[in-house]
Amino acid sequence: MVSIYMGAQILDGKKTAAAIRAEIAREVSGLSGRKPGLGVILVGDNPASLSYVKGKEKACEEAGMMSREIRLPADASREDVLGAVDSLNSDTGIDGILVQLPLPEQLDESEVLARIAADKDVDGLHVQSLGALLKGEPTYIPCTPYGVAMMLSHNGIRVSGKHVVIVGRSTLVGKSLANLLLRKGDGGDATVTICHSRTPDLSVHTRQADILIAAIGRPRTITGDMVRPGTVVIDVGVNRVDDASRKRGYRLVGDVDYEAVSEIASAITPVPGGVGPMTITMLLKNTLEAAKNHRKQEGRTH
Repeated sequence: MVSIYMGAQILDGKKTAAAIRAEIAREVSGLSGRKPGLGVILVGDNPASLSYVKGKEKACEEAGMMSREIRLPADASREDVLGAVDSLNSDTGIDGILVQLPLPEQLDESEVLARIAADKDVDGLHVQSLGALLKGEPTYIPCTPYGVAMMLSHNGIRVSGKHVVIVGRSTLVGKSLANLLLRKGDGGDATVTICHSRTPDLSVHTRQADILIAAIGRPRTITGDMVRPGTVVIDVGVNRVDDASRKRGYRLVGDVDYEAVSEIASAITPVPGGVGPMTITMLLKNTLEAAKNHRKQEGRTH
């Protein structure tokens, strides 16, 4: 018997994120002493980056956390940026550090991220954090993969024993998410396939998925005929496409053809309003964990 899905459950990232942020705010309010602190470094004046940073700082404030922003010009030197990282590393009021990406082309992103103290790497992109994730050890998990995992968990979608197909192999999402879902225990134990732009016959793989995660950075790459009925679909993509009917001249779409896929998937995330709010929420969660870890360390040294 073939199951027919007449429209997918919408996995509302705003609603899920709000519930988790409320838990974070309650925990923050119960802490004594200074507020958890997030340091943000922004290089240049890219409008999207400015918007992201503003959203992160607002989220910090709403959660009862403190944020400190260091803004540098687009032509900032290597020494300027590394110096900014060092200043936050040595600031005892800062528990977590976020360098807003992408950086201008004259800067080496890997070098800058490696300069962040591992115990303040709340973006989860330091080589030490990524290595711990690969080994299945406790660490700060990159925020977007963490957000995807929490989205699934909070909506009662188990990944244990499921075949998860991830389209996209970036460190920021694809590779990190694969390692997260492969880990033993709660939220893991999945069988994971990673596909990418060079994968031949992509639909052969995507149609095998129980859970399909699109993170390839191309609008509407995943079409209805590439998804098996009943699949859970998570769309990580955020792409601008021209739209003369919109005041700003464009609109945001994901890597999934939402209209077609939502008719056959069992559950799907919208764009916007899906994974995006979860990413910022996991940044707050990592910052809270860093603050608690630092308090433990301070207690041992006094």
